[in-house]
Amino acid sequence: MSRSARRTTVVVSICLAVAGLLTGCAQSGHPMAGEMDVRTLDVGGSAVDRFHYDTSANGHGDVLEGIRMAAAIAPSMKIDQSLDIGRGVSVHTQIADLVKHDGMPGVAEPILEKRGFIVSFATSGSDRPDPKDTGPADPNANSVSIVLMRFPSADNAKLAAREIEDADFAVALQQNVKLTIAEYPDAMAHYRPGINNIGVVMARKEFVLDIFASRPSADQRDLLSLAKRTLDADVPTIDAFQETPTDKLDTLQPDPDNLLSRVLVDKRDAGRAPDPDNFVVWHPNWLLDNSDDQSPQQALLDKTGTDAFGYADDNEIYRVRDAAAGTDLMNGFTNLLGTTYSGDGAVDKVPGTQCGHWADLSSKKPYRCYVGYRRYMAVVYATDLATAKRKAAAQYALLANSL
Repeated sequence: MSRSARRTTVVVSICLAVAGLLTGCAQSGHPMAGEMDVRTLDVGGSAVDRFHYDTSANGHGDVLEGIRMAAAIAPSMKIDQSLDIGRGVSVHTQIADLVKHDGMPGVAEPILEKRGFIVSFATSGSDRPDPKDTGPADPNANSVSIVLMRFPSADNAKLAAREIEDADFAVALQQNVKLTIAEYPDAMAHYRPGINNIGVVMARKEFVLDIFASRPSADQRDLLSLAKRTLDADVPTIDAFQETPTDKLDTLQPDPDNLLSRVLVDKRDAGRAPDPDNFVVWHPNWLLDNSDDQSPQQALLDKTGTDAFGYADDNEIYRVRDAAAGTDLMNGFTNLLGTTYSGDGAVDKVPGTQCGHWADLSSKKPYRCYVGYRRYMAVVYATDLATAKRKAAAQYALLANSL
């Protein structure tokens, strides 16, 4: 192989410390029978009335498709249970960013341009934490990095896959060795004897799947086994994923189910553009791709029926099965944080809330409150407990006014 080990941006949802204080317009309220009147809550001037974002893609359909593609790649623990440390995700529409951040070889750039590359989704998993949480994966780890790239047609994807493999192989023509995976005749693989990683490129539908897998030793059969298990996990999910026709990309919506409109934000902007890092609705796979312990996280998502996750201005929202599941989700999250987290009780007069803080208060936003309301569970963050509780009251009022 000619590529260096890959690294993706790591963002752990339940460990975020985020943006500043919220401002906005006054609250309104239409409580249902048996519910409190949210107009009595101190929301600190935050905007908590019903709100909707612009439903159009506004030229960002490629980004929205890349976000959707999280559903097309299985979390790494589905490849092997030992690969339970998610190393993050990224979405790129610029080829240079794909090469710079996700480890695609530089020789692929002109090929991606020529074949009409649209967007990529990348993720990575390992059985060991990254050294000091930065840089490439531990060289002695079992790890798999995956880049899924979208093209305008199946023919373009096939051409791109073949050309990327040929160009990458030719970088070290005398050292690289071609390999085959009998169960996947379309998969093109190669490795360099004595080097403990393998690369696989395969076209599937309108996608190119690029795999870079590493093992502690450079055993060819061992590397092929890991590559095959990666294909076993990801080919069915790609096949099940319904890609958006190229001419329909701009029909995608940033907030189709009004999930983000129920998240407390610093300042409302109805025409806000989708942003994979700060204004986005993700498939639940994202939570696993960013978890440092995927198995209990998966069990918690299954138990609560969590089917969507979103955040805006780094405050979060989860859609779950019902109100009881929301309580289970907040309890599960705080349990997973363990001794690094201390509870600070509920918010006065606001039902379904829990607050707490990191044991180490040096982080930017160490305080947070969990807020449950019907099928939703939200999380707000702050620099101090009083602000966190005021934001939690505002978040509860927003949910009540939105439903």
